[in-house]
Amino acid sequence: MLNIVLVEPEIPSNTGNIARTCAITGAKLHLIEPLGFSLDEKHLRRAGLDYWDKLEVRIYPGLMEFFKENPADRCWFFSTKAGHDYTGVSYRDGDYLVFGKETKGLPEEYVHLENSVRIPMLPTLRSLNLSNSVAIGIYEALRQTGFKGMI
Repeated sequence: MLNIVLVEPEIPSNTGNIARTCAITGAKLHLIEPLGFSLDEKHLRRAGLDYWDKLEVRIYPGLMEFFKENPADRCWFFSTKAGHDYTGVSYRDGDYLVFGKETKGLPEEYVHLENSVRIPMLPTLRSLNLSNSVAIGIYEALRQTGFKGMI
């Protein structure tokens, strides 16, 4: 099982789409507060469709609380400023794919770590949509780990 971590997500429909991707792939969703929305928001629920009861969601009051309970050495930090391409690293079952908030990305201290990765894109544009980035990352990790349990 993979883990998707959203650090302070701001847009409910992005998180809803990501929840749906997590449910379909068997990934666990970790949400780091503060959230830019309420978990009962209709846009969040609608984007996740009827998949909410099919996934495990953990909520943490902050990033430090997340790291107290989860191994930082199993984290891959996705950032447009990272030095390594997301396809050039080896993912393992149980890894954590960590994504920052839509407007600012991850805190700067996580951007240039050895385990930070980027999705290549044209240099003249800022970034992909968060839910698209998560889908790209999770399917590469699943491809590398052999799509266990999927048809």
